[in-house]
Amino acid sequence: MKFSYYDLGNRSGGEIVEVTLSGNAANVFLADSSNFSSYKAGRRYTYFGGHAKRSPVRLQIPRAGHWYLVIDFGGYGGSVRHSMRMLPGALQPLRDIPLSSVPSLVQPQHDEMGTPAPDERDFDVFISHASEDKDEVARPLAEALQSGGLRVWYDEFELRIGDSLRRKIDKGLAHSRFGVVILSKSFFEKGWPNYELDGLVTRVVSGEQVILPIWHNITKQELINYSPSLADKLARSTGTHTVEEISVEIIDVIKNTT
Repeated sequence: MKFSYYDLGNRSGGEIVEVTLSGNAANVFLADSSNFSSYKAGRRYTYFGGHAKRSPVRLQIPRAGHWYLVIDFGGYGGSVRHSMRMLPGALQPLRDIPLSSVPSLVQPQHDEMGTPAPDERDFDVFISHASEDKDEVARPLAEALQSGGLRVWYDEFELRIGDSLRRKIDKGLAHSRFGVVILSKSFFEKGWPNYELDGLVTRVVSGEQVILPIWHNITKQELINYSPSLADKLARSTGTHTVEEISVEIIDVIKNTT
C-alpha cells in the first residue's frame, strides 16, 4: 500500500482542507485517528473524500477531533506531487428566508392515471425534542400547531401509561408528513431524540418526508460539530423568532404543500 499523509492534529468541524495535486491520479480523503489506524492496518475504515478528478481538492472536516489527510496512490502508476493548506470553515449564516418560498418540499404521490393520490398519513407533523426543551419550545409549539388545524404527533398527546415507547414513536415517524426537530445541546445528548432523528432522516432520503429543523440555544458551529448535513438545512432559530412566529410558518408550509 503506497500512500502519503498529513497529520492535521485536532481540528474543528467545518474547517476546509485544500489539497493541490500534480502528476498522476490519487485518492484523497480525511480519516479520524481510529479510522486512520484501521486504514494502515488493512482493516475496514470510514473516510471522507475519494478519487481526485481535478485539483485543487477541498474537503470539509465533518466534526471536531484529530484528523489525518491521506493521499492514497491506489495502485496507479507514475508519481504524484502534493501540498495542502488549511482554510477557515465557510460558515454560512442561518438561511432566514420564508419556508414557504422553497418549492416542492414534498413531491405528491400519483396513481396510475397521473392523478395526485390523497395523503392518508395519520399526522401532518411529528415533533422530535429533548425533554429539557419541552416547556420552553416543544409543548407551546405542539399546542400552536394543533390549534392551527394540524394533526400533531407529540409525546404528551399520544403516549399513555403502558404504551410501548418504541412502537408508538415508530408509528408516529412512519405516519407523519413532516418532521419538526428541535435541535439543542440537550437533544444531542439524549438517546431517544437521536433515535427519532435517524428515523426522520431515513424517510427524507427516500423522499417520503421533510425535516423542518428548529435551532434552540445552539450555534451553527456546534451544530456542524454534530452534523454538517443538518447545519445546511433551511431552519428557524428561537433566538431570532418566537415560537408563535415559527408555528405560523410551519402551518403555512404544511397546509400549502400537497
